[in-house]
Amino acid sequence: MKREEALKILYEFTQTDALRKHAWSVEAAMKAYAGKYGENEELWSAIGLIHDFDYEMYPDQHPMKGSEILAAKGIPAEIRNIILGHADFSGVPRDTLAAKVLYAVDELCGFIIAVTLVRPSRSLSEVQISSVLKKMKDKRFAAKVNREEIINGARELGVELDRHIQFVITALIPVAAELGLNP
Repeated sequence: MKREEALKILYEFTQTDALRKHAWSVEAAMKAYAGKYGENEELWSAIGLIHDFDYEMYPDQHPMKGSEILAAKGIPAEIRNIILGHADFSGVPRDTLAAKVLYAVDELCGFIIAVTLVRPSRSLSEVQISSVLKKMKDKRFAAKVNREEIINGARELGVELDRHIQFVITALIPVAAELGLNP
């Protein structure tokens, strides 16, 4: 799957700027981890872009409806299963490295962006691991972000939470402008 194809799908189904920015952030984190692990960066980027493409139109059926749509577009089952696996309730096991990475970065990307947005500078490079961990303890802050998934994602990936947080912050810095942030 090519990035252009993924972008076409994203823009066809996702209208809000916020969800598109989330897709771009997950894309950046997926690409960075693909590079770290010597995997296909273009494929992992595409997966990051489309992992939530169906959420706006089918929030109660996400990601199952998305998998159906992707199947109709000829997207291989391997890619669809990676995307299905990022939702615990789907029952699809995360049995590939790409599936584990997607699960690990999805909620964390949103949370890091939320932490950045409350900083006066709105600068990703100024966000510290300690700030992210402190905000994770505040259940009222970014209340919709599932902290358990952030913790479980790092555990499933086999990385320390601190290192995972720093890796994702670093991965987001090059796309900061697209996310409405400062590097």
